[in-house]
Amino acid sequence: MLAHPYGRNGITGHVFREVHASCFGKLDRYCLPFIAPAHLGKPFTEKTLKALRKLDDLLVIPQLLTKNADGFVWPAGLLAELGYSEVNLNVGCPSGTVVAKGKEAGLLRDAEELERFLQDICTRSPLPVSVKTRLGLTDVSEYERLLDIFCRCPLKELIVHPRVRTELYKGTPHFACYGETLEEMPFPVAYSGDIFSPADLGALVQGYPATTHVLLGCGILANPVLGRMLKGGPAATADEIRKFHERPLEGYVEKMGGNTLFRIKV
Repeated sequence: MLAHPYGRNGITGHVFREVHASCFGKLDRYCLPFIAPAHLGKPFTEKTLKALRKLDDLLVIPQLLTKNADGFVWPAGLLAELGYSEVNLNVGCPSGTVVAKGKEAGLLRDAEELERFLQDICTRSPLPVSVKTRLGLTDVSEYERLLDIFCRCPLKELIVHPRVRTELYKGTPHFACYGETLEEMPFPVAYSGDIFSPADLGALVQGYPATTHVLLGCGILANPVLGRMLKGGPAATADEIRKFHERPLEGYVEKMGGNTLFRIKV
C-alpha cells in the first residue's frame, strides 16, 4: 500500500518533508505544494528553487498551478533539468480564489477545453503528467464526461477526490465514482479524501479491493505518523511527537529567522 501526502501551501515545504521522513520514516512519495510556473523563457526564481529542494532519497513530485499549456510545458522542462521524474496538475483544489481564475477545479467548468489542455500538455511535456481531480464543479453527473476525458489522456496517474467542488471537504465521499474510476482507467488510480486512520483505509480497501495506493492530505497533518500506521507500524510516542515539533521549529528559525510562529501551530 503506497501512501503520500499532497502538498499544503505554507505547511508541507522542504523542512516538513525532511523532518517528517527523518522522524517517522519516508513515505513512498511527497507531493510539493503549488509552485508558480516560470515565465516562458525564464528560469525559476530563487524562492521557487528553494521550495523545490529535495533529498536524493525522497521521491518528490512538483505540482504546477496554471491553466495555460505553454505555461505548463516550459516549467516542466525546467523540472526535468532539475532531475524530477513526474509533474502533477491539480484540477481538484476547491479554493474560491483559484477557481474564479479558471484554475484548479475551475478547469472542470469546460470539459472540452480541459481535454484540449490535457492532450496538449501530455503530448509536449518532457515529464509524465499526473492529475488530481474532483468529480465536477456542482453535480456528480458531471463526472461521466470527465471520466471519458481522463480515459483518453495518457496520464501517469489519476488521483480522485470523490466530491464535487461545491462540497469542499464536507459530507460523505461518492465512493461509487471512485470504484468506477478503478474499473475504467487504463493507468494507475489513487484515492484521496478522509483517510485519517488504519480503519478508514481498511474500509476503503474492503469496499474497493483494487485499491493500491492512497493520497494523504489532512490526515498526515493531523497525525504525522499515519503513513507508518497504515503499513502496520505503531502510533507515535510522546518523544517522537516532541522531536517532530522541535526539529521543524529549528528548521524554520534557520530558514526564516524569528518569524516562525505561523508555521508552528498547536
